[in-house]
Amino acid sequence: MARFTYTVQDSQGQTVSGAVEASDENEAIGSLQGKGYFILSIVGEKTQTATGQPAKASSKGGVGIRDLVFFAEQLATLLNGGVPLVRALSLLGEHSSSKGLHDALLSVTKDVSSGSALYKAFEKHPAIFNTLWISLVQAGEMGGQLPKALKQVGSYMEAQAELRGKIVTALAYPAVLAFMSLGVLAFFVVKIVPIFAKIFDQFHMTLPPLTAAVIMVSNLIVHHLFLLIAIAIFGYLSWKAYTATEVGQETKWKLIFSVPFFGGFVKNILIERLLTTLSTLIESGVSILNAISVLELVFAKNVIFHRLLKGAREDVAGGKSISAAFRREKILPPLVTEMMYMGEESGKLPDMLMTLSAFYREQIDQFTRRFTAIIDPILVVGIGGLVGVIVLSVFLPIFKLSTLGGAH
Repeated sequence: MARFTYTVQDSQGQTVSGAVEASDENEAIGSLQGKGYFILSIVGEKTQTATGQPAKASSKGGVGIRDLVFFAEQLATLLNGGVPLVRALSLLGEHSSSKGLHDALLSVTKDVSSGSALYKAFEKHPAIFNTLWISLVQAGEMGGQLPKALKQVGSYMEAQAELRGKIVTALAYPAVLAFMSLGVLAFFVVKIVPIFAKIFDQFHMTLPPLTAAVIMVSNLIVHHLFLLIAIAIFGYLSWKAYTATEVGQETKWKLIFSVPFFGGFVKNILIERLLTTLSTLIESGVSILNAISVLELVFAKNVIFHRLLKGAREDVAGGKSISAAFRREKILPPLVTEMMYMGEESGKLPDMLMTLSAFYREQIDQFTRRFTAIIDPILVVGIGGLVGVIVLSVFLPIFKLSTLGGAH
């Protein structure tokens, strides 16, 4: 017998820690699940798989979102069709086109065939199956709704991938256009302006302020390029070091959210992700407290939303409603918290969350459409204006020379 220490949450959402004696980890897990506990962590004196071998390291190798979506949907289909779990995992692993997923499923199949719970087998591959996967699969296994949970995780990932694709598509063309336009601008500043600067210098002219400013910028770039690059690198490294701190992270996200036009778009993306993830977890049978704990990990890199979720978890554990917990920080718009409240009152919180997430997806779609429509003329006018200023700065002294020549 071995001793396993655990941290679990009971049906009331209270966190409980303790220890249990069992012959192996799977028996300990079964014992805790039999009592209705949601397992947060379990550690033995020597963690082993059911085969008696040390747990393998997480699988490496890139696994695309499309591969994971296909796997979730196909596994759900096979299970609904009556195919045993071990056989379904084996079939999907053998025919997976992703090497990383193929290797992971071989390991998962062995663990499950030896008696391990599916979510525990997934836990050994965090580089492929994240916290959301594990929580949904655990809820599905405990509630006897594993195919439904797999369908939900597949739908969630597909929706997030589609949203990400729309955003990338909307930003890709303007980014290429801006890069090419800046290249043209750099050519004027680095190649054309210095030629005219030498000509003007030969005539010992008093240059107009605009021409003098453009030539000064050109000389700075041409003759001190490495210094400028060094300053830029130093500035970047300093900013990275500052944003590695909690205060720096908060400053960074506040700056992003305050950017006109773009800041609201970024915040809407984060809110949509929060709402969609929360609704998917709750609809799958995960308790609100556990769902918020998962969201804390999902938003671990965003200190503002992470703080919101941490405070909400503490408030919900203390007996508050989720709408009241989210309302305290005043990060989410009143529309979100009020509709959450109505969802709680009517007993239709998951449906209300899905309605909200659909609303924010539409807001994001509208932004990408408007952005694509207006960014082209803005870039054309902006870059064209800068090139026009450079051309004007070059021709002003030429006009002056022609005037002097006409006077003679």
